[in-house]
Amino acid sequence: MIDVMQIQAILPHRYPFLLVDKITELKIGELVKGYKNVSISDQVFMGHFPDHPIYPGVLILEGMAQTGGVLAFESMDDKVNPKEKVVYFTGIDKAKFRNPVRPGDKLDYEMCVVKNRGNLWIFEGKAFVEGALVAEAELKAMIIDK
Repeated sequence: MIDVMQIQAILPHRYPFLLVDKITELKIGELVKGYKNVSISDQVFMGHFPDHPIYPGVLILEGMAQTGGVLAFESMDDKVNPKEKVVYFTGIDKAKFRNPVRPGDKLDYEMCVVKNRGNLWIFEGKAFVEGALVAEAELKAMIIDK
């Protein structure tokens, strides 16, 4: 398991834009699972939507991308310093939103590597709440020097 403090040592994101709380499974170069606890105190709910709070789909995709970023960084050669690199989200294909995510939900992310060639990564991502698929997409990322 990788906790939020360890995630912050890997990714440059910080509150309120760090959208993964814990990594629960990681297979180098293959798969990563993690989650975010969605809370009514998340700043986004002040405007999306105050009388009917729904976690934005774009933030679900970003959380999936951050989870994939942890896998990409953890899969790099040991000689590479993550502090000298940054992962850029470069593309989204086949994005679908199946069900709304609401405050109180535990949003589970599952990212599988479709392709990795050098610093280019393509992931098949899925997000679940209580085992039900809420979103899916193919996400592309690139790791580059800062």
